Amino acid sequence: MPKLVADVMTRDPVVVNPKATLQQAINTLAEHRISGLPVVEEGKLIGVISESDLLWQETGVTPPPYIMLLDSVIFLQNPATYEKDLHKAMGLTVAEVMSDRPITIEVDRPLKDAAKLMHERNIRRLPVLDEAGTLVGILTRGDIIRSMVKA
Repeated sequence: MPKLVADVMTRDPVVVNPKATLQQAINTLAEHRISGLPVVEEGKLIGVISESDLLWQETGVTPPPYIMLLDSVIFLQNPATYEKDLHKAMGLTVAEVMSDRPITIEVDRPLKDAAKLMHERNIRRLPVLDEAGTLVGILTRGDIIRSMVKA
């Protein structure tokens, strides 16, 4: 019988509230030695904040390249992306910096599906939801590797 996400995931993951400060999120990541946190409000997953989201605080952003042509500005990259990146770099709370469209997986899905999704999307963690859409766990690459050792 194939393993399910529920068999391997970490139950009751460490979470953060969207109103928490970035320093609180950073402290939680460091204290638990993890690289990302589900963002939960009133029991529902609303986002994920990871180390890469927080790096904007240190790196800042570069305006998109553009050219001037007949007194018009033509952007060579999408300026909306710049605005989003700038918002992340200037944010003070988790809600301002988090990724608000997290990729998730259901608790009863085969582990193979989760591993494939994580590989294809190059993601390190998947929040795990139950039938009601409530966060019940988190599945990391490490969880999958450890399950391979036990097999």
